[in-house]
Amino acid sequence: MSQENKTAEGFGMPWEDVYGYAQAVKKGNTVWISGQLGHNEKGELAEGMEAQMIQSYANIKELLSRFELTMDNVVEEVIYAMDMTTAFEARKNFKTDFYSNPKLVASSMIGVSGLALPGQLVEIKIIATV
Repeated sequence: MSQENKTAEGFGMPWEDVYGYAQAVKKGNTVWISGQLGHNEKGELAEGMEAQMIQSYANIKELLSRFELTMDNVVEEVIYAMDMTTAFEARKNFKTDFYSNPKLVASSMIGVSGLALPGQLVEIKIIATV
């Protein structure tokens, strides 16, 4: 799907059509990745913060690869978390699994009282550049 030199990608999840959005959009040298959840290809959420965060980053990596990018192209992430302490620990403990140099990524973590799906504990939004 292209419009105004934009290219979009999705996972074919039901909520993409229901809500109406792209999982990732590229325009020019920038890729914006919508908040990623810790779900597999069937739309099933992983159990627990750590597992959901790991799966969220796996989904991010998959979307980046569709634009021939890697996690090294990420310039900013925003993490929305139901439990800040658990999310902070998970991100801290796995930072080098997610990024080769985490100190080259601007990161914000925001505590929220609710997310899109029942049982969802974390959502991660990304901006990457070519």
